[in-house]
Amino acid sequence: MKCPFCFYNETKVIDSRPDLDEKRIKRRRECLSCSKRFITYETVYSAPIIIIKKDNSREMFDRNKVLNGMLRACEKRPVSIERIEHAVDEIESALQSSLEDEIPSYKIGELAMSKLKELDEVAYVRFASVYRSFADIGAFMNELKSLIGENKTK
Repeated sequence: MKCPFCFYNETKVIDSRPDLDEKRIKRRRECLSCSKRFITYETVYSAPIIIIKKDNSREMFDRNKVLNGMLRACEKRPVSIERIEHAVDEIESALQSSLEDEIPSYKIGELAMSKLKELDEVAYVRFASVYRSFADIGAFMNELKSLIGENKTK
């Protein structure tokens, strides 16, 4: 690690600990030449997630789009923001660990619906109605019936 003050190439680590969010390692370092101290943060590199949209265009995964969609579905429902953010974290983690370079957008929608079904069934139906663009009330009713059928078997 190069010293930001004198640009000497060798430093020593004085202290290491997880950062507040526990997603980074905070390291206090000291330069072996000028003895000045500084802090660095170490994070795990994760390759960008590329999403293949319905029109075959590609864009970078945007966590906020998933979060906003789920927040809209959960509006006025008894679901905390923490639970929604945790679900989005799990979706992002699943995408990162999939080992695929490019992921079709429908997979993200399916993951979001799966998480919403666990969180709140009304939010799930709201999200599904927009995501699946039901052609008519019959298709919507079929989704509701399958949801009701699942609840009876639980």
